[in-house]
Amino acid sequence: MNKSNPFRLKVSGENACFTRPEMKVERVSYEVMTPSAARGILEAILWKPAIQWNILQIDVLNPIQWESVRRNEVGKVVPAGAVKTAMKKGEGTLGLYIEDERQQRAGLFLRDVAYVIHAEFEMTEKAGDEDTVTKFTEMFIRRASKGACFHRPYFGCREFPVDFELIPKDGEELPTLKKTKDLGWMLYDMDYSGKEIMPRFFHAEMTDGKIDLRNVEVRS
Repeated sequence: MNKSNPFRLKVSGENACFTRPEMKVERVSYEVMTPSAARGILEAILWKPAIQWNILQIDVLNPIQWESVRRNEVGKVVPAGAVKTAMKKGEGTLGLYIEDERQQRAGLFLRDVAYVIHAEFEMTEKAGDEDTVTKFTEMFIRRASKGACFHRPYFGCREFPVDFELIPKDGEELPTLKKTKDLGWMLYDMDYSGKEIMPRFFHAEMTDGKIDLRNVEVRS
């Protein structure tokens, strides 16, 4: 067996922003959490080269609510070339003056969000002789139950932290949002297999608050 049994993880937070990539400047969130964001939360709790997380289903628990916010962002980054030059010479000016580079941008975020992530992991080709499904299953259950994580998981942006809770195997199913809607094309994940990083999309459909990801067709 190279796959784990499914896990259920309840995640919640005050705000979320699962940014739509077609929006160039302003941050506008999808209506629900994306599979890549769900994977990021699980990897924050347990990531090892020997395993790969697969998102099976996302349950939407709370009504979809919006919040419009204007916030300050830095509109520039330090050029990579300047960093390389400074590393070679041992000196250089790499600082940014925030007051000079500050930009005010609008954001349309989600408010009071809660989901249940259904997921499993599978062993990868990087798994060693001592790496087993049982080993990582016990490790994830232990870490998720205690609230342990490598870094605080977040809903799309680091300023939107996630509270998480492992649902026991025999735990009751949580009531979902009783809403059915065609959510259109949504970001599924990023493809790092080629020379360039490519986004992959899928046609998302929510049925009684549940988004089934087991047999979706993914396109670049």
